[in-house]
Amino acid sequence: RAGGAYIPPARLRAMQAAIEDKKTPEFQRMAWEALKKSIQGLINKCNVANIKMIVPELFGENLIRGRGLFSRAIMKAQAASLPFTSIYAAMVAVVNTKLPSVGDLLVRRLIVQFRKSFKRNDKAVAVASSMFLSHLVNVQVVHEILVAEILMLLLNKPTDDSVEIAVGIMKEVGQFLEEMNGAIANLIFDQFRNILHESDIDKRTQYMIEVLFQIRKDKYKDNPAIREELDLVEEEDQITHRHSLDDEIKVEDGLNIFKFDPEYEEHEEQYKKLKKEILGEEEGSDEEEYTDGSSEDEEDEEDKAMEIKDQTNADLVNLRRTIYLTIKSSGGFEECCHKLMRINLPHGLEKELTSMIVECASQERTYEKFYGQIGERFCKLNRMWADLFQDNFVTYYETIHRYETNRLRIIAQFFAHLLATDAIGWQVLFVIKLNEEDTTSSSRIFIKVLFEELMSSLGQRSLVERLKDPMLQDDLSGLFPTDDQTKARFSINFFTAIGMGILTEGMREFLKNSAPKPAPLLGPESESDSDSVSSYPSYSSRSRSKTPVRRRRDSRSSSRGR
Repeated sequence: RAGGAYIPPARLRAMQAAIEDKKTPEFQRMAWEALKKSIQGLINKCNVANIKMIVPELFGENLIRGRGLFSRAIMKAQAASLPFTSIYAAMVAVVNTKLPSVGDLLVRRLIVQFRKSFKRNDKAVAVASSMFLSHLVNVQVVHEILVAEILMLLLNKPTDDSVEIAVGIMKEVGQFLEEMNGAIANLIFDQFRNILHESDIDKRTQYMIEVLFQIRKDKYKDNPAIREELDLVEEEDQITHRHSLDDEIKVEDGLNIFKFDPEYEEHEEQYKKLKKEILGEEEGSDEEEYTDGSSEDEEDEEDKAMEIKDQTNADLVNLRRTIYLTIKSSGGFEECCHKLMRINLPHGLEKELTSMIVECASQERTYEKFYGQIGERFCKLNRMWADLFQDNFVTYYETIHRYETNRLRIIAQFFAHLLATDAIGWQVLFVIKLNEEDTTSSSRIFIKVLFEELMSSLGQRSLVERLKDPMLQDDLSGLFPTDDQTKARFSINFFTAIGMGILTEGMREFLKNSAPKPAPLLGPESESDSDSVSSYPSYSSRSRSKTPVRRRRDSRSSSRGR
């Protein structure tokens, strides 16, 4: 018997193994202490992210036997951390659907705790218990009549503290009352309005009431009844307990302490069956099957352990953070390249380095040559980096409409630097199709900034010579189209508008050569007809009426001639 002293886990396990008879008080006491510790631990580590995993583990413990321990532990945890009240209420809501006796005991204890704290003027305990009950009303573990009685009790003889507690309750439960029982909500707010106008309360308390009315006006948008991630129970599955504030309530304090159970094993077996029903476990697995297949199960577990993969992208986030901090902490581009080369990049994530360089450059207010020099150095170090930057050029051009104008300009200047220094091949320009259908306003700004930067870096003569390279003509066919007159005109107009008409000479030659030939001259008879029509512009109606007659006459003469 420990007598309240700490027993190390290894020694406790050895003591439990030494006891073979489960009907002895010593074994049951150790099982009780283990149950208490397990329930307390599960409640303490519960949060929004893991509540769906904690609740099945909680059902794994004997909550029927330990319902007193559960109620005491969750009340203690809630009083210590009020912001977690909604999480604890969601946990109780799930437990209450399967084990209503546990939820009922907790509600009764909270009611008694609130009554005692109200009589003793213990504000801290009253706030904690009333907030817990409010959230239990939201998840429909308790009927809203109870919280209405609490509010009327607090506002019947208003003081600064009682009004403050009532305001806190209404912030939590107001939306639920408005939706489920509007009459109660209107009654409570009328009471608040009377207090605001008639009662002698502190300015701070008056301001709290005014804030509450504003929250109601905004329809509780910042104070929802149940957060979406904590809405775990269907409304038809919930069991609602009806208790009044004035009822005679038994809190069953005897459930908090250890009591010897002569039928311990039978009760444990009953709970195991209940647990299987709750968690949906399959029955009928014999001990022999477990012993025979133990080695196979171990192998399967090892295989599953090997197959576990991190799906949270935590490693990717850490890698990007490392690259970002390395770039920002470097004094010059050579130092930066040296540091970046020392980063241990996982296989297949090399593209993250190139994309982070472009992203960091685009986040600046203006383009800094520092980033272009980093990209240039990497491209000239290894052909792999050049290929990755070329892939980035294609990706960024295809998604350029997603970026705001300033970032778009910086990205264009960055890639113009790489093109001007021959860090990446000019074949990447194949992705640009300069026509009205395939471009947007964002892509046209990108092309404009790109060529302006190339012109300023290379000069007009060098740029023209580079674009006339025979090896690039197939890749530049989309940028300088010579297969369609409409596209050619669009490209000519674009480059002429940005002051680079010299780049369009080839397309102008194409238009000149492919222009339609003039129509052949008409005969003298038709010329005289046309002259007669055009010589009377003010008598258009007369000319229109005479023309068909002349045409019919001509047709008759031609038929006679035939």
